[in-house]
Amino acid sequence: MRRNVLLVNLVLIATLLLSACASTNEPAAPAVEEPQSEEPVAEAPAAEEPVEEQVTADPEGCLGSADTAVVDLNCREITIAVENAYLPFNYISIETGEPGGWDYDAWNEICTRLHCTPVFVEAAWDGMIQAVSDGQFDAAGDGITNTPDRQEVVDFSIGYINIQQRLLVRMGEDRFDSIEAFAETDLQMGTQSNTTNYETATLYLPEDRISAFEQFPFAVQALLSGDVDAVIIDEVVGMGYMGENAENLELIGPAISSDELGFIFPLGSDLVGPVNQAIQSMMTDGFLAALNVRYFGPEFDITYDDILLED
Repeated sequence: MRRNVLLVNLVLIATLLLSACASTNEPAAPAVEEPQSEEPVAEAPAAEEPVEEQVTADPEGCLGSADTAVVDLNCREITIAVENAYLPFNYISIETGEPGGWDYDAWNEICTRLHCTPVFVEAAWDGMIQAVSDGQFDAAGDGITNTPDRQEVVDFSIGYINIQQRLLVRMGEDRFDSIEAFAETDLQMGTQSNTTNYETATLYLPEDRISAFEQFPFAVQALLSGDVDAVIIDEVVGMGYMGENAENLELIGPAISSDELGFIFPLGSDLVGPVNQAIQSMMTDGFLAALNVRYFGPEFDITYDDILLED
């Protein structure tokens, strides 16, 4: 509609110019030739260009472009569940109040390569997988381990990193040095409920010796206060607690297991293929390796003391 109005206005201006020239008695009047009167009209297509750009501009939040996309999702909104309490994958900074973490950077890059709009939605870990299975979210981050049981209710992307489970203990712990040695004691193990860490604990210990917490920070606090004697935790997550608590906590023993992490989607989701292509391209050009070094390497210094947590 804006194009037609602009064209009509230009024609009217040209007509008024012709009328003004025709009414004068000056000899110069014949100099107003038809080609001159057509010039404003001829420039109309050039005036249309910025209007066209405004009409087709990507909506706010859409990343990348159709020209460079591995698969063009045409600015489709992708809702991604995150806990915002799971270093280094996702968190809310106390200092700035802004979200951050591996999940945010990874999905921003994925949508840059797929020309889509990431929409992060905070969700509690307990129930997150089922919520994705039910279609409440298009995907979920949070470093979810790919297991056969979970494959029955959600689809997984290709793995983006392998994580080792370790024992987090109080500094100077000498009563045990492995999960096997811990199992021979009568000590109490802490971990987060509904995680593969909890499942690992049940392989070695009776359930009455396992204290399950809603979030890992609560399990670690129980460790510091002496309510539990060790916490089974993913190694990179455990490193997140060893900031200001470096003098009080340490990871001990060999790796208990090595788990592949992936994003999850509702069964049959049409996003799995495009996201896999984006992840593969991130592997090929080195982006994923650099991202993993940034968040899982020794230079990552954000701790649970630096992020917002619900009471």
